Amino acid sequence: MKVLNLRCANGHVFEGWFASNDDYMAQNGRGLVECPLCADKVITRMPSAPRLNLSGARGPEPGAAVPAAAPQAAQPADLQAAFMKAVREMVQRTEDVGPRFAEEARRIHYGEAPERGIRGKASPEEREALREEGIETFALPLPPGLEGPLQ
Repeated sequence: MKVLNLRCANGHVFEGWFASNDDYMAQNGRGLVECPLCADKVITRMPSAPRLNLSGARGPEPGAAVPAAAPQAAQPADLQAAFMKAVREMVQRTEDVGPRFAEEARRIHYGEAPERGIRGKASPEEREALREEGIETFALPLPPGLEGPLQ
């Protein structure tokens, strides 16, 4: 199994798992590989470090001074991974009501339906009308790969 570091034309970085390099080349050539964030199909392979098996490597000698790790700023890939994790969790914990979002939000708000987390589609006008009724919502564009049922 080959784990490849990939990047779309929009700069999103992600991993792809393939049976071989030839398998990656064939799938990418047929447009079957796409970015999980934006569904872009212009994908390039990034350089990756090979796994080194250093079984004979030794750690620092006992009592040797080891420099403290410097704090690191969050990297774009780390932020992307955290965002995707949060979005997946939100999708798993909410019910997709699709285009009935505004109607179902009102039913929940007025006690006509059980209280629960929902998600769906609403126009800016529908969201504004809900806000005026005291129903707070927020727009969160979902990456194309997360729309619909989760696999």
